[in-house]
Amino acid sequence: MRPLIKRPPALQVAALCHREGDAGTEVMLVSSSSGRWILPKGWPIDGLTACEAAKQEAWEEGGVKKAAANNASAQSFLGQKRFDNGSVIPCEVKVFSFKVKKLSDNYPESERRDRIWATPARAAELVDDPGLKALIGNFAA
Repeated sequence: MRPLIKRPPALQVAALCHREGDAGTEVMLVSSSSGRWILPKGWPIDGLTACEAAKQEAWEEGGVKKAAANNASAQSFLGQKRFDNGSVIPCEVKVFSFKVKKLSDNYPESERRDRIWATPARAAELVDDPGLKALIGNFAA
């Protein structure tokens, strides 16, 4: 019998985009291809730092045109990447905080993703990944 090889989780980067709304801090969630609420996230991008790649995902998936990054606030959680074919792999998701200054309604994935703003407590209720739930629920801008 062949021994099992334990591989480290794959790395993904995510953007925790936030703004000040009428009721206080709000965070942005986007819909996944399966309809779940998630943060904009993706794989590292050659030639970009992890923070820059997360900002690129925020643009492509959520229309964040201008945002100030807080590199010191980077956190991570262990989650899963779910593919459209049903397969799942473990991932370490490195999350970068971005204070949103400008949004666009016309962005690369606007036709296939919904975008919502919610308080951190409400956003934590909407996501289903336990690690992401905890990270958003503990978020303080």
